[in-house]
Amino acid sequence: MSRVIISDNLHQLADIAKNILEYTSPNKKFLFYADMGVGKTTLIKELSLQLGAIDIISSPTFSIVNEYTTLNNYKIYHFDFYRLEDEKEAFDFGYEEYFNSNDYCFVEWPEKISALRNEETVSVKMFLDGNKRIIEIIV
Repeated sequence: MSRVIISDNLHQLADIAKNILEYTSPNKKFLFYADMGVGKTTLIKELSLQLGAIDIISSPTFSIVNEYTTLNNYKIYHFDFYRLEDEKEAFDFGYEEYFNSNDYCFVEWPEKISALRNEETVSVKMFLDGNKRIIEIIV
């Protein structure tokens, strides 16, 4: 099952994030596929805000994972695997513990860890088409 969303501007982002969360419920594990600069972190920030995140949301490029708390005291985990050299690094820091939780996990650069994709994950593929962003949600 998939859905395509076209975004003309950032003002639509809140509605797009809400739409994605409704469409993918009850799934909580999201894999974001896109080139650098397409807007993965920006979309993850809005998804986190829609889920009630109270922390400052930023790219975890250097920390690999950021943890955000929500208004309901739930956790959101935001991963950036861009700098990983191989899958072993992800296993070394214990990514499975995060993924086995009942919390939301948003992953940038999931192609670095082939073991992530399974029937419980949502793939979010993002592309630029001129000034528009094409967002394909695959459940």
